[in-house]
Amino acid sequence: MSQIKPSSGAASRGAGQPALRGCTCFKLRRLNRRVTAVYDRALSAAGMRVTQYSLLGHLRGLSGVPISGLAEMLDMDRTTLTRNLKPLLDAVWVKVRPSDEDARVRLVQLTPVGEERWKAARAFWRQAQDEVNATIGTAGLAALHQILDSYVPLFRPVTGNEGDSE
Repeated sequence: MSQIKPSSGAASRGAGQPALRGCTCFKLRRLNRRVTAVYDRALSAAGMRVTQYSLLGHLRGLSGVPISGLAEMLDMDRTTLTRNLKPLLDAVWVKVRPSDEDARVRLVQLTPVGEERWKAARAFWRQAQDEVNATIGTAGLAALHQILDSYVPLFRPVTGNEGDSE
């Protein structure tokens, strides 16, 4: 949960600051849907969506990662991750196996088929990346990346321990 305190809006704006209109969440989600559509359109030629490509990419080079660890790495809840892994498991692009140390822990890893599918999709991802980069422009993209990289840590996922002292 973020540490941001509610404000009345006007009181938090400094003199000369423009009035902000509209819902920030809606604006972020709208942009996300449009950018995602660019990647999904390009990656459809490889038979996958950007969520699948991203999962395969995160698993590359890992010999097996606990599902809970992967969910944390991706800022995703386990239920959503499990739902997103299902088509990859069905296609045998990833596999889930018990940990050697603790059979209760399930490890997910990329299969050789998944590695090949990721490599085959790479050129289509590059096309989408280039389209997004060209649309936003170098300066806009640098600013966007800086904003994203600096604000993501401010919004921590809810852990249930928010009331605990550190």
